[in-house]
Amino acid sequence: MNETQVHVWRDLSEVPSGFGPSVVTIGNFDGVHRGHLAVLDHTVQAARAGGLRSVAITFAPHPLAVLQPERAPQPLSTPEHRLELLADTGLDAVLMLPFTPALAEWSPRRFVEEVMTGALGARAVVVGSDTRFGRRNAGDIGTLRELGAELGFTVDEVADLKAADESRRWSSTLARELIAAGDVRAATDVLGRPHRVTGVVVHGDHRGREMGFPTANLTTDSIGAVPSDGVYAGWLVRAGDDGEPGACSKHDTGERLPAAISVGTNPTFDGDERRVEAYVLGRTDLDLYGERVAVEFVEHLRPTLRFEGMESLIKQMNDDVARCREVLGVSTPA
Repeated sequence: MNETQVHVWRDLSEVPSGFGPSVVTIGNFDGVHRGHLAVLDHTVQAARAGGLRSVAITFAPHPLAVLQPERAPQPLSTPEHRLELLADTGLDAVLMLPFTPALAEWSPRRFVEEVMTGALGARAVVVGSDTRFGRRNAGDIGTLRELGAELGFTVDEVADLKAADESRRWSSTLARELIAAGDVRAATDVLGRPHRVTGVVVHGDHRGREMGFPTANLTTDSIGAVPSDGVYAGWLVRAGDDGEPGACSKHDTGERLPAAISVGTNPTFDGDERRVEAYVLGRTDLDLYGERVAVEFVEHLRPTLRFEGMESLIKQMNDDVARCREVLGVSTPA
């Protein structure tokens, strides 16, 4: 990420003295989906109109990962990817606060006084309708308006944006549900880009290489909600200059390669470990072991199947590759 264009602070102590005045927004911003983007765009435009600085406050890890780990959702993005996506909105700064048990005990007033007005010099706060903050999520829009009247900032509420069928609002929860169901195309509509899983490439069973389809196997502790078992068309994104896969944006310096992606336990070979693995179309020369990559999911092609033998499996894999090329708009080599 190019941090010369946006200030990135990973602790409150890093905010320079006298920063501001500013327009501030706050949220987990997991996935930085299209609902988030509406709030962030409002923040940026309000700041520019008033000659102020625009700042987003976010947290790492997710608060539930600290307070109730058993209920913590699978993240939609790594912290670094989230920072890149936030930077691309035109913000002047991002404050990514380490979420700790101590921070969780801060009252809404303390958070506003020490972070929003104290450190960031907030003159306006922009939030979505479901904003909660402070100890036990006691703070909401009403709290902000009360404190704003006292401390000298206004509060702008950005209305929820709805999914295409108008049945539900765009949210991280909706994106996770769609991903879990394997509907990655609908998840792309919510996120505004393909969902990705990020991890380090490790050695697998090497069966794919033996069949002519070498795959990049991601570590089981990869970051990103994993779609339901099946075969997908998508992309493998290699690390950029900073060692992180690019955000498919102006900061993206990594190579993006078309791929057929498999999620599952490989039932044909009686596997019992659920894996995410990607075959880069037409490439048998890549050495990705130990490299940090992202796998992006564009379209679900078929469910995971058990095949009776190698011949039928290889035939299906060739069909999968052809379908991937069609979905991704990648030509077949001459």
